Amino acid sequence: MGSLEGRTALVAGASRGIGEYMAKALAAAGAKVAVAARTVEVTDKRLPGTIHSVAESINESGGEAIPVVMNMRDPESISAGVAEAAEKMGGLDIVINNAAILVPGTLESVLDRHIELIWQVDLRGPLLLMKAALPHLKNAGAGDLINISSIAAVFPGPGPYQDVRQGDGAFYGMVKAGLERASQGLARELQADNIKVNVLSPQGRIKTPGNIWAENDPDNPTLEFEAADEMAKSSVWICEQPKSFTGHILYDQDLCKEQNL
Repeated sequence: MGSLEGRTALVAGASRGIGEYMAKALAAAGAKVAVAARTVEVTDKRLPGTIHSVAESINESGGEAIPVVMNMRDPESISAGVAEAAEKMGGLDIVINNAAILVPGTLESVLDRHIELIWQVDLRGPLLLMKAALPHLKNAGAGDLINISSIAAVFPGPGPYQDVRQGDGAFYGMVKAGLERASQGLARELQADNIKVNVLSPQGRIKTPGNIWAENDPDNPTLEFEAADEMAKSSVWICEQPKSFTGHILYDQDLCKEQNL
């Protein structure tokens, strides 16, 4: 019997990369998993994988998963996806916010629509997903909200700075830092409901399809991607912890080393 037997999880951004690995790990630990993302068919050879292919892979491996269409920029899609997942799986008590985008450019060169896009997908979307899921977690009597962040959220501190690169994460770091602050605020707000809210970040670069998309050849792409095993193990470990384990900002490599995962 798996450590997460009887639990139901929704992983946003699970059609490939880190989200796929976490969805598969949760399922292997016994949870029913809703594989949520907007990708229902492959339209870019650099981005293989869909909600259907990941769900099928889990089911073929003996787990239990369903595909759920969810566009993190669309509030109605988020609420509909949560409702579908909870109805089909008989509840919901784990939500992982993994979907995110990174926009290019400096303050001078960034497009206004990209500024709008990054906060909608990377910050508003996760907040709306947690809000939509909250009644289901409360109904379950306990639950886990895990928000995936980045080392880009770590403040660089005061200058002057060495090795400055143009467009070095100001926008991505901004929204991820906001997500981390929101997570700790929500951890305080929800601890009386036995709902844990934690943040998990990859410590280093994981060369997933999305991570190397911009540098990958669109016509003849490499499909040699890196596994996100440490993120996967860490996500399961967080869900296994008691209700008092909340408000943490964690890094996958450190956590796996400390807990011998």
